[in-house]
Amino acid sequence: MLDEIRDFQRKIFSKHNFTYKRYFYYKINLKPKLIGIVGARGVGKTTFLVQYLKELDLPFSQKLYISADAITIPSLFEVAEIFAKEDGKVLIIDEIHKYQNFELELKKIYDILDLKVIFSGSSALQIDNAKADLSRRAIVYHFEGLSFREFIELNNDVKLSAFSLEQILSDHVNIAYDLLDKFNLRLSYKEYIQSGYYPFYFEDKESYLLRLHETINTVIEIDIPSVFPIEYSNVVNLKKLVRLVCQSLPFTPNIQELLVKMDMKENYKGLYRFLEYLHKAKVLHVMRAKTKGDSIFTKPEKIYLSNTNLHYAYCHEFEIGTIRETFFASMLRVEHSLVGAKKGDFFVDDTYTFEIGGKSKKYKQIQDLPNSFIVSDDLEIGSGNKIPLWLFGFLY
Repeated sequence: MLDEIRDFQRKIFSKHNFTYKRYFYYKINLKPKLIGIVGARGVGKTTFLVQYLKELDLPFSQKLYISADAITIPSLFEVAEIFAKEDGKVLIIDEIHKYQNFELELKKIYDILDLKVIFSGSSALQIDNAKADLSRRAIVYHFEGLSFREFIELNNDVKLSAFSLEQILSDHVNIAYDLLDKFNLRLSYKEYIQSGYYPFYFEDKESYLLRLHETINTVIEIDIPSVFPIEYSNVVNLKKLVRLVCQSLPFTPNIQELLVKMDMKENYKGLYRFLEYLHKAKVLHVMRAKTKGDSIFTKPEKIYLSNTNLHYAYCHEFEIGTIRETFFASMLRVEHSLVGAKKGDFFVDDTYTFEIGGKSKKYKQIQDLPNSFIVSDDLEIGSGNKIPLWLFGFLY
């Protein structure tokens, strides 16, 4: 069995020559014995794991890569035990959500064997509620897609600094001026919102949107049913729900209207479960107001697609206001708390209120609120509390 796995590992090593390192390469702590990496399909989990393993200063025989998506393995524990007996040190298990009862296998490996294990899987993995209580054993990291900053780095072969939210709020004029002096950010931003969120864009730009559409279908048809108790007949409803959100305005959703359009009658709990499944899988971003709590059966304040590229891949018509808010939310949620606001569009870190709009957007709606800001599209350099939307793509 190890011979077959090592042969696959050698092929994976030779295939992956992507040298660019994503933001999380510099943030993740790889010292714990059991580490989980979860994220949407296509954000670069496998690339990161292969980069880490290839650069790890150990002999080839002491590091092992397993893809539960590609090789049939009767028992993860048995493979890990054989590997450990041969003086193995680091075990990578990719796409672990494809392996039934992986929680129990990981618990046995953690408790019995002297191995460092890093596993990856779908964003929908419910580690916190895992049957083997993995939440006490595993450190879990969530990976997101390319930021606008990373996209510019890859597109121009340069290295750029990220900025904290506080830096952007207080010094956005100078930061924007310095960046605009070096890059045509208007064209870069337009390209990014259409097709720059997933790293595989740089593998084949021409067929990117088609490949992304297929990727999302795979998440809905295969990944979600492998993690959540959903009948295959409801996969059609999940796709229909994504299209409805894709075409909607970024306002408080009309749940009754959604039920009618999806022919679900009065099945509120069923609809809320569908929304939660798609949110966990990073297809949707379901946002609730600060005062309403986080129960999945609480009416969402807003529902977005997870990133702007999905609009271009998954629906023919969409609102520019939705694109603006989707971009802002996808950049902020990585390292900040983000909820719906009573006034304005977003309330961030229990401190800042943001209203998102076009270049002519005024302060009227939030003028009486402390720490409030206008975030404007089609704006290269702002002033005062009015900040260009693109600049929030430099948060990570």
